[in-house]
Amino acid sequence: MKIILASASPRRAELIRKLGADVAVVPSDAEEVTLAGAEETAVENAKRKALSVPAEGGVVLGADTVVASADNRPLGKPHSEEEAFAMLRELCGRTHEVVTAVCLTDGKKTVEGREKTKVTFSAADDEALRAYIATGKPFDKAGGYGLQDKEIAPLVAKVEGDRDNVIGLPVSLVSRLLRENFL
Repeated sequence: MKIILASASPRRAELIRKLGADVAVVPSDAEEVTLAGAEETAVENAKRKALSVPAEGGVVLGADTVVASADNRPLGKPHSEEEAFAMLRELCGRTHEVVTAVCLTDGKKTVEGREKTKVTFSAADDEALRAYIATGKPFDKAGGYGLQDKEIAPLVAKVEGDRDNVIGLPVSLVSRLLRENFL
C-alpha cells in the first residue's frame, strides 16, 4: 500500500515507515487554524491537510498534533525563546494532554481518528528549560517540546499512553484505520 504523507515532518515520515508501507512525502499547503479546544484544532487541521493532497493511487494521511494546556488551550509551536519558555514553564509540575488527530483518504472514502496521551512534567528547572530552548528544538514542535529529545527527558516524569502519539503520529491507530478501511 502506498501512503502519501501530507506533512513535511521528518518525525512523522520516520514513524509511518514503521508500518512497512511505501511512503511518499507530499507536504500539505493547507492553512492551519486554531480553534477553542485542542482536540477540535487537531481534528480540523488533520482533515485540511489530508484533503489538500491528491490521493493518486494511494491513501493520503494528514495528521496534526496539539498539546493542550491545563485549561485545554491548544499550545502550538512557539515563535520565540520567550514564548517557548512560557509554554514549557506552564507545563512543568503538571499533567497535560497531547492529542494527535489523523485523517486518511483515498479520494473516495475518508476516515478520521484521534489519540490522546497524558504527559506529566516534573517541577520547573529554569536552567534546564533555557538549555533546551538554546538547542533550537522547541520551535518546530507543538507545546515547544519533543518527547524524543534527550534534553527534555529529565523533565518528563510520566507518559500515560502512546509515546508515538506525543512524537507526532499514533502508529497503532493509523495501522488499525488502514486495516479496517483501506485493505
